[in-house]
Amino acid sequence: MSTRRKFLQASVMSSAVALAGKQVLAHAVTPFHPVINNPIVVSTWDFGRAANAAAWEILGKGGRALDAVEAGVRVPEADPTNQSIGYGGLPDRDGRVTLDACIMDEYYNCGSVMALEHIIHAISVARLVMEKTPHIVLAGDGALQFALANGFKKENLLTPESEKAWKAWLKEAKYEPEINIENRLYDKAKDPMPGGPDNHDTIGMVAMDASGNLSGACTTSGMAYKIHGRVGDSPIIGAGLYVDNEIGAVTSTGVGEEVIRIVGSHLVVELMRQGHSPEAACKEAVQRIIKRSPEKSKRIQVGFLALNKKGQYGAYALQKGFTYAVKSGKEEKVHASKSMYR
Repeated sequence: MSTRRKFLQASVMSSAVALAGKQVLAHAVTPFHPVINNPIVVSTWDFGRAANAAAWEILGKGGRALDAVEAGVRVPEADPTNQSIGYGGLPDRDGRVTLDACIMDEYYNCGSVMALEHIIHAISVARLVMEKTPHIVLAGDGALQFALANGFKKENLLTPESEKAWKAWLKEAKYEPEINIENRLYDKAKDPMPGGPDNHDTIGMVAMDASGNLSGACTTSGMAYKIHGRVGDSPIIGAGLYVDNEIGAVTSTGVGEEVIRIVGSHLVVELMRQGHSPEAACKEAVQRIIKRSPEKSKRIQVGFLALNKKGQYGAYALQKGFTYAVKSGKEEKVHASKSMYR
């Protein structure tokens, strides 16, 4: 009886092992079909529309999101009429144009440059830092040396228009950073922003490609007439930009010091991980800034822009006036962000 029981047990076990083996084999030979999402790119401010168009040249053909965001933000970097980014950017108080940029892909790879001079496409230098070095950040003269060693051309980034603006500022040289804004969707004569006229801002871009992978890029010439060497949130992974390919991608704009204090873009990603929609997550981050400094928050601008893994996007800002551009197979539009104030 005991021998028969052992025989039956052994037969059952052998059958189970054989069945499991067949299932493993079947799984091994069955082709893997990834979930394909509709590609989409979103970026900060009105000038994001032109940047998105360049990114879409890659996304629309099935290209990688990383390539798309780099190509996209290179457009405003090379635009001398845009005094926020790259060539033609407003200088620091010493008349020197210094650039900050970072980039991040779907594998948590990231690269950054800070206080880079004489190179138009800071974003492409940041990508090379990511791909060619064991580091994440290069700064100042070291970043310039690395760029030149990799074939970038040294150029004068201070255009006559930006130099004229700097010299006009020198007459009083008041170091009072204003709300940074680039917006044409509303009538500023009827609804002026507190803090003064338009002066400066950043482009942040996040995208999802046809394979459902996310990447992001952020680039700026920083706060106008800043102290030489000042670095804001734009080149800081987790502050000005963060990508988690399981959850979403986020970028920020505005007064970088306040974004750094709450590690803003990473915060928004984590809020989306907890179930917040992109807009709700951005709003919560804005509320954190207000809670930390309620009076100061009324005089500055900060905005967040988020894209989740489902292709849903949203934004929120401290002040009215923050805009963001969207491009997908179904939509091409500039939206006005919701805000806490005004």
